[in-house]
Amino acid sequence: MKKILIANRGEIARRIIRTCNRLGIETVAIHSEADGDLPYVSEATQAVLIGPNPVVQSYLQVDKIIEEAKKHGVDGIHPGYGLLSENADFARKVAEAGMTFIGPSSDIIEKMGDKIESRRTMIQAGVPVVPGTEEGVTTLEEALQEAEAIGYPLMLKASAGGGGIGMVRCESEQALTQQFESVKNRAKAYFGDDVVYLEKFIADARHIEVQIFGDHHGNLVHLYERNCSVQRRNQKVIEESPSPNLPQEVRERLCEAALQAGKAVNYTNAGTVEFIVDANNEFYFLEMNTRLQVEHPVTEEVTGLDLVEWQLTVADGGELPAQDTIHTHGHAIEYRVYAEDPKTFFPSPGKLEKLQWGEGARIETGYEEGNLVTPFYDPMISKVIIHGADRDEALSKSQAFFNDVTINGVKTNISLFKEFIGSEQFVSGDYATAVLPQWMGKKKEEHTL
Repeated sequence: MKKILIANRGEIARRIIRTCNRLGIETVAIHSEADGDLPYVSEATQAVLIGPNPVVQSYLQVDKIIEEAKKHGVDGIHPGYGLLSENADFARKVAEAGMTFIGPSSDIIEKMGDKIESRRTMIQAGVPVVPGTEEGVTTLEEALQEAEAIGYPLMLKASAGGGGIGMVRCESEQALTQQFESVKNRAKAYFGDDVVYLEKFIADARHIEVQIFGDHHGNLVHLYERNCSVQRRNQKVIEESPSPNLPQEVRERLCEAALQAGKAVNYTNAGTVEFIVDANNEFYFLEMNTRLQVEHPVTEEVTGLDLVEWQLTVADGGELPAQDTIHTHGHAIEYRVYAEDPKTFFPSPGKLEKLQWGEGARIETGYEEGNLVTPFYDPMISKVIIHGADRDEALSKSQAFFNDVTINGVKTNISLFKEFIGSEQFVSGDYATAVLPQWMGKKKEEHTL
C-alpha cells in the first residue's frame, strides 16, 4: 500500500500517521468542521473536510468516506478504534470498492460484534464463557424467568454493545424490572439494535485481555495480556502489562484460550480477546474486539513492537513472525487523561490554555496547547504510557511524571491519578474492577477527594 485514508480523528489518527510516515506511506485525513485545527489534520499528506461536527454527519458517513477514498486514489482504509472500526457494513463496502480494509473481514466483525453470537461461538470452541443466556431476551417476563435460573446479581447487556455502554448490574428482581426497558432503549439508541442478554455477575473480577494477531497465511500469535481493571462507569482508565498478581500458569492458559478463540473464527489482523478472571483465577470469555485497542501502546512498550505497522503488513499480505520470537520486557502502565470533572466524570470541554507534560513518558495525544476540546466527541486529551524495568519503577516514574503535569483551561482527572496510583489498593496490584469507585467512595467519606 502506498496511500491510506484514516477513517478516524484525533489521537489515533495521529498515531497511525506517525507509523505511515516512517514507512513512506501517504495518508489522507478526514475531519469535521470542529477538528480542522487539530494536529493530525496538518500532519497527514492530505486532509478532507468530511462534514459538520456531529459524528453522524461526519465520521460515520460511510458512503462519503468511501467516495473520498476513491477520489484520492487510496489503497486502503484504516478505521482506528471506535466510530466505524467494528462496523461490518463499512468493512464490506470498503472491500467492494476495491480497497483494503485494514482490519479483519466483515464476516469476522459481524460474528464477533454480536455478543450473543460470539458467546455461542466460544462455547462451541471450548473457551470458558460467563454463565448466562445463549439467546436474546425480548420481554421482561422472559428476562425474569432466565434470571431466576442464573441467579442474582447479574449483568443486563446489549448484544451489540461495547465500550461499557448498554450494560447494567442488577442486584435483584426489582432492579431488573426497573432497568430492562431502559437498557433496551439505550441499546437501540446507541447501536440500532435493542437485543439484550443476561450474564452472571462475577464478584471481585479482574478484566484481563489478550492481544492477538492473525495473518492471511494461517498464522495466529498472541502478544501477551493487559490488565484493564481500573474503570469508571465500566470504561477503562488505567491499563497495565504484565498483569500484577497473576500466576504464570494462569497467564499461559489465558493466552492459549485467546488463540483458541481466534482460531475458531480464522481471525486476521489485530484483535483483542477479553476475559474476566475471578478471585480463584478461573477465567471466562467476555468479548472479542475486532480492532486495534485504545490501550495497544501498553503492549507495544513491553514487546518493543509497532502494532500499526503489523496491521499494515498483514493487510498488505505479509506474514507474521513465529510465536517464539515474541517476548516481553519490563512493565508498562497507560493512563487515559480526560477533560472531565474528576469527582463526577462529567466532560469538561474548553480551550487547552496550557498543556505541559512531565518527563519519562510516551504521550499519545490528539491535541496541542491552544486547541479546543469540543463537546462533540470523546473528551480524552491523551494517553500517558510509562515503562519501567519492573512495576515498582513504572509506579515511581508515574508519580514523578504526574507531579510535573500542568493542564489549564479544562478540568482533568490528573488529580485523581496523582492520589490513586499511590494508594495501597493500586500499589499492591491486588485489585478488581470495582477498585476505583470503591476507593473514591472511601475518599469521599473521609472528605479528602
